[in-house]
Amino acid sequence: MASTGPSQNVLKLLLLGIVFHVVFIASVFDCYFTSPVVHGMNHHGSQSHGEAKRLVLIVADGLRADLLFTPNGFAFGESSPTVVAPHLRSIAEKRGAFGVSHTRVPTESRPGHVAIIGGMYEDVSAVTKGWKTNPVDFDSVFNQSSHTFSFGSPDILPMFSKGASPGKVLTWCYDEEAEDFTKDATTLDTWVLDQLRILFRNASTDATLNSQLRGDKVIFFLHLLGLDTTGHAYRPFSMEYMQNIQIVDNIVGQVENLVSQFYGDQETSYVFTADHGMSKIGNHGDGDPDSTRTPLIAWGKGVRGPLSDSTPTSHDEYSKPWNLDHLLRRDVSQADLAPLMATLIGIDWPSNSVGVLPDIDPTRAGYLAPIEGEEALARYSLVNVQVLLEHYLVKHEMKAAHAIFYKPFGLLEDEELDVPARIRKVAAIERLIEEGKWYDARRYSMELSEDCLQGLRYLETYDRLLIRAIVVVAYLGWVAYASISLLPPAASLSASRSGVVNVVTIAILLGFWAAFWIQNSPWTFYVYVAFPCYFWREFYSRGVPALCKCVSESSPTYRNLCVQLILVISALQSMVVAYTHRSIWSAGFVVIGVLWPLFMWPSWLLSQNWKLVGLWCGSCIVTGVFPLLAVDKEESLPSILAGGGVMLLIGAIHLYSSGRNVVDKSVRISCAIQMGLVAAMMLVTSSSVGCLQAKAGLPRLHQIAAWLILASSSVYPFISKVRHPSPTSKIISFFLAFAVCFVILSISVEGLFYSAYTCNLLLWIEIEALVRNSDISNGNGSAADQQPSISYRFRADDIRIALFFLFYVQVAFFGTGNVASISSFYLEPVYRLVPIFNPFLMAALLIFKIVCPYVILSVAFATLNARLHLPPFSLFLVALTLTDGMTMTFFLNVTDTGSWLEIGQSISFFCITSLLLVWSAGICAAGEYLTADTLVDRKSTKVD
Repeated sequence: MASTGPSQNVLKLLLLGIVFHVVFIASVFDCYFTSPVVHGMNHHGSQSHGEAKRLVLIVADGLRADLLFTPNGFAFGESSPTVVAPHLRSIAEKRGAFGVSHTRVPTESRPGHVAIIGGMYEDVSAVTKGWKTNPVDFDSVFNQSSHTFSFGSPDILPMFSKGASPGKVLTWCYDEEAEDFTKDATTLDTWVLDQLRILFRNASTDATLNSQLRGDKVIFFLHLLGLDTTGHAYRPFSMEYMQNIQIVDNIVGQVENLVSQFYGDQETSYVFTADHGMSKIGNHGDGDPDSTRTPLIAWGKGVRGPLSDSTPTSHDEYSKPWNLDHLLRRDVSQADLAPLMATLIGIDWPSNSVGVLPDIDPTRAGYLAPIEGEEALARYSLVNVQVLLEHYLVKHEMKAAHAIFYKPFGLLEDEELDVPARIRKVAAIERLIEEGKWYDARRYSMELSEDCLQGLRYLETYDRLLIRAIVVVAYLGWVAYASISLLPPAASLSASRSGVVNVVTIAILLGFWAAFWIQNSPWTFYVYVAFPCYFWREFYSRGVPALCKCVSESSPTYRNLCVQLILVISALQSMVVAYTHRSIWSAGFVVIGVLWPLFMWPSWLLSQNWKLVGLWCGSCIVTGVFPLLAVDKEESLPSILAGGGVMLLIGAIHLYSSGRNVVDKSVRISCAIQMGLVAAMMLVTSSSVGCLQAKAGLPRLHQIAAWLILASSSVYPFISKVRHPSPTSKIISFFLAFAVCFVILSISVEGLFYSAYTCNLLLWIEIEALVRNSDISNGNGSAADQQPSISYRFRADDIRIALFFLFYVQVAFFGTGNVASISSFYLEPVYRLVPIFNPFLMAALLIFKIVCPYVILSVAFATLNARLHLPPFSLFLVALTLTDGMTMTFFLNVTDTGSWLEIGQSISFFCITSLLLVWSAGICAAGEYLTADTLVDRKSTKVD
């Protein structure tokens, strides 16, 4: 009997592949992102006294710009006001300046606040901290203020008090349990207002507090989380979101009154904005324009009033519905707010700020109205240049001290002159200010600031070409290395030639490592270059002889090789395009379900098996409908229950068929128990949805029952002692086990997709076995192909099967309408289990839902592997060789320029393909393990 376990070589290949792809996910961040924090920089400030004595920063978390500014933006008839935020709109029209603050990805609360308050775009590694804990210490306007009084969420406020001087940044936070998605989130915002009111009241009896409040350079930070919570729970175009905007608008008005009553002066500046927007389905995090466009309104001391629109107009199609096109719209980047706030109250700018003061450009109006007029604007512009130059200079000196053959940035460094260009340009600005040429000084400052930002980008991307080259060579090396497992064994190189190869490989590796050591490169660089050196060494030593032997024995025509190569590349690139055009997944089902049997099968095979082929075609067409459905879905209880009903129907059919063929009643009892759990979850979900839609909150009993059913059903097939008589029975058992997940965590038709996907996989097993047996009966295979085999012998149609597998891997993710972005995952179903904000638990539930179809795929693929009498992991090794054609394409398409949507999607696509490959290896291993008791004898394995 053949061994059913994978060989040591296969395990080594799988393990190495997993490590390789996990490590190289980090390459995209080393290539396109560098840490924004550089220590040891000098501070630069606007002046000893600012335009205002104090600043009030109000951040409405998750507020979309269009829904704040657009009249009649909510279509609720008489319940919808003409102007949803009359106070803020009145400020924009009569007292202040407004525009859009454009954020960067990821559009999450932490990086958004860091950009606003710190003036920098945070290192993406902060996601591993849940956007809460500082991965590195950074400077902020709060650190530079005399005192900052902050109120709001415990997820945001503490990170800005870390590292500040004791007593400088004071925080008042509500409990995390208050962030309940099933309750009225506006209480979070009114709590902030109440705490500010209490603070001012306490100052009447606390002399120290009163002194702190009445000093200069004071900042008040009001973080209003209600809109974000409401948007997640009810979506942005809901009545609840509209009412929350009205409450925020009212809070802004009351804050003004409180500040005015306490101070009795006009020395306060106000900035109102948001950390990020929100997609139509209530999510954020990606580069969707609805998530990156946030409102900005500034008013008060030192801020200009409204201006007439300019020529050409400052508005576009996005802002035309606002009915504000008679006024100037002044857009900024989110990091520009930090220098604006620092200038208003006259504090040092955050040391790592890359923001550009809107008023530095003399050709466009900014946000300031300084007492000293044009002269002040010119001096502020000089400070902006000094901050950016300090940032550039530190990074420039670090790079010059370590880089081999370093080439300085030409616009700021002139190697032919004794005085660098940057020094001469700063001196020119100072001279223009002394001569009273304010306009020219600002214009020159603007040009120099642009040069500084280009210089910073030049330094940040200095090693990009090298990394990209290493990554491409590494991926190609992996393809070559993985292909060795598909080639017939051959004699290795002679000892002398092998020794030469080893010496050359070691020399190349040590050469790169020496260069990296001299340049003080990150440790990841050493790891990156080690992989391609090993891969190509192994391929040259073992793969080249095997390839030569294969070519000499089979003598394939170059025409056939070219045709096969073109077809494989076309299939892989089609799946690449399908990431942005989901209809291609549906077209893929038509190809494999209709065109493949009709045009590639012999007529006698079709006629003899027309029932099975008909079921296969119908299953593919039904499953192919789901990628065509809209991504934006509304909660639909009938669709959820319909999915549950179809799952029960599949279980009932299996129960009926097993009753005729299975003697062991334990299989039927097990199936009945699992169906009962599905039915129970349908009842709990129906009741929970009703309570949540009625805004009655999630009953504790419902939450406990849902968790118990989900946990019980999910672990049942793993702890059950039932021995399934066939792989089909095993697959149905896992299908029913995770059916409860697709009831409680579904928003619409996900359960129907899960059912169609599973049925399609069961038919795929039968179809592939039929095709393989027909090839053998026609003399295209050997009798050995019908026997279990220890060693794998490559066949041409294995490439097709591997492509089908990769197709199913992708469809499992995209089938229910998911797109490769955070905005595609719905949070409403999660509230049926976790009503209190818990980002990691919520993410875990969403990931669990994604994983469930892959368990079915893993068992089905292991069954197919055995049904074709192949050793474990044989077909996956073929897929492993092919898949990097997609991964490398996505890596080369990653960009950090262009629209936020393009940036976010390019990063997401690469990470998803890399992780799906790693996940595919895991599911194949899981499939072999989970089917071990039903595939002990691979010779006699047969699917019912």
